[in-house]
Amino acid sequence: NVEILEDLGLTRTEIKVYLVLLELGSSSAGLILEKSSLPNSTVHRDLNSLIEKGVINFILEGKRKIYQATDPEQFFTYIEDKKKKFEEILPELKARQSKNRAEEKASVYKGIRGIKEVYEIMINAQGKEYNTFGGGPVTGEIMGLTWWLNLHRRRVENKLPSRQLFDESVKKIGGSEIARNPLTKIRYVDKDFAQFQETAIVGDYVAIAVFTESPYAFLIRDKHVADSYRKHFELLWRSAKA
Repeated sequence: NVEILEDLGLTRTEIKVYLVLLELGSSSAGLILEKSSLPNSTVHRDLNSLIEKGVINFILEGKRKIYQATDPEQFFTYIEDKKKKFEEILPELKARQSKNRAEEKASVYKGIRGIKEVYEIMINAQGKEYNTFGGGPVTGEIMGLTWWLNLHRRRVENKLPSRQLFDESVKKIGGSEIARNPLTKIRYVDKDFAQFQETAIVGDYVAIAVFTESPYAFLIRDKHVADSYRKHFELLWRSAKA
């Protein structure tokens, strides 16, 4: 899945050069040119860039460079280096952040990445509890059970308790596994309650994630709206069963 490597900051051509070299083990630039079918200037540029990123290295055989890919686990070091560099500029970015940002009441996030971003905001929001209702089997199909389990692992690390309402069909496809987490309570309603959307409430935030072929999510920051949704959640919670 080259998109993962793109997310780490590699270009499409860098990925191609890296994968070719990974398969070759070690090689001169000439063989990489042949196997990758990329222009000469692109290959040499990308080789130098990948060396700077620490994911390939080279040795000299006479005047000729022989390149080889480092252990793929070296990407963890690369990721940590990027994280440290970002942490250095984070205070400046926060200082530049517009004060009007806090006044925004609603935003729309599109795609799976957008939904992931919304849930990250929710589990990191300042609130006493993470409440959700709705959702159904389709949420697992679109996001994957592993992603949901990791989301709740990070929520627990943030010491954010949760109460969640699912329809009964979710119990066998992830609900029971989520319920094994500490700081987690789950109740169920009739399977007819299954929905294409899930509503999450934390603090002053309300997120409504819609899991269709083109998923999207609404994120609302409004104390009055959040309190209203929380009252609705409490009514459903009292009528549900463990």
